[in-house]
Amino acid sequence: MSNPFAERDKRLYGQSYWSPYVCGVILGLTLLFAFYTMGRGLGSSGAFARVTIAATNAVAHQYTAENPYTASYVEGGENPLNDWLIWEVFGVVLGALFGAFVWGRFKGEIARGPNMAAGGRLWLALFGGFLSGWGARLASGCTSGQALTGGGSLAAGSWIFMFCIFGGAYAAAWFLRKEWL
Repeated sequence: MSNPFAERDKRLYGQSYWSPYVCGVILGLTLLFAFYTMGRGLGSSGAFARVTIAATNAVAHQYTAENPYTASYVEGGENPLNDWLIWEVFGVVLGALFGAFVWGRFKGEIARGPNMAAGGRLWLALFGGFLSGWGARLASGCTSGQALTGGGSLAAGSWIFMFCIFGGAYAAAWFLRKEWL
């Protein structure tokens, strides 16, 4: 099956991306495998919380042990990094690097439109990442967990959430499109 965006991608970027259809099937099989082997779906925000708690524990163990939220991660001398989510995120990073090398896309550049300064792009990315991380912790889950795990288990709230996310992204794109054209 050919990628309908391949010609556009080749024109814009010099080469095409992996087929989104094939990647979707692989992602679905990965989700099924996670449910089968781990008894749970995919997500990532818990891994970032665990890394932060491990760093806090290394610097201020007393504070970590006395805080009701963080204490549950370090009870009994347990290492917060000893969790399957850490390995999942590590695998995602390795997979992204592998894909970038395979397709020759590993470059030291800041992806931005011609009307956006590099510094502005980095600040917007940092701000967006902060908002996403804060929202994920506030909601007790990230968008990938909501979309993949919640959507895969047919949770109505996850489907509503994803429609809202895509609707919000399309609305925001209208305001930011001039930065990328």
